[in-house]
Amino acid sequence: MIHRATEIAVRAAPALRAAACRSAASANCRSYAAAAAPSGGKKTLVLLGTGWGTTTILKNLDAARFNVVVVSPRNYFLFTPLLPSCTVGTTESRSIMEPIRHIVGRRGMDVRYYEAACTDIDLARKELVLERGADATAGAASTTRIGYDQLVVAVGATYNTFGTPGVQQWGLFLKEMGDATRIRQRLKETIERASFGGLSDAELDRLLHVVVVGGGPTGVEFAGELRDLVAEDLRKWVPGLSRRFRITL
Repeated sequence: MIHRATEIAVRAAPALRAAACRSAASANCRSYAAAAAPSGGKKTLVLLGTGWGTTTILKNLDAARFNVVVVSPRNYFLFTPLLPSCTVGTTESRSIMEPIRHIVGRRGMDVRYYEAACTDIDLARKELVLERGADATAGAASTTRIGYDQLVVAVGATYNTFGTPGVQQWGLFLKEMGDATRIRQRLKETIERASFGGLSDAELDRLLHVVVVGGGPTGVEFAGELRDLVAEDLRKWVPGLSRRFRITL
């Protein structure tokens, strides 16, 4: 099981201190603080993030007491303990992803959700600056502001290399679904490249040597999933290569 502490960590990420939109008079920054203002005597509770911390709060919250707003660029909850299984195809990605709107809708909660990143917190005015990147429907990034009475920052943590040389430049991290997809693609490319032929023994050994940096739950789970892939699948598909495969933890 992946340690939940990195997801539950209720702390401000460095990006929240960015001064991306400190001026409310900016031409592309419209104020919607009133949109999240208390109504019917209820206070506005804003939850930043859609990880373990936010979903746990949503599942135990009496929404009738608050105007609830969820803000996150990721519009789904990710069941991270099964993420290593997605790297080798044991588990399909959609089976561990649940849309945040489905979570709140299933409980009949009246929750407003913004698919955006919080780039700044104005503590004095109790407002958040939200930003959406450019997409197919908008030619440029858009920014807005919302107000809050109570704020929960549950954005999780960033990758940590613990100062290991070369990891930041050459490593593939495993924390989000996109990471698992990249690792899966790299494994497929590496195996097919090694199967193509014309490679020296030294190059084959290099290609088929996977180094897992980090002996925590994520690293150990991934190493185990990879070992099962080699022993149960690659041994049948590419028996000549499976014997050369090495995993270093």
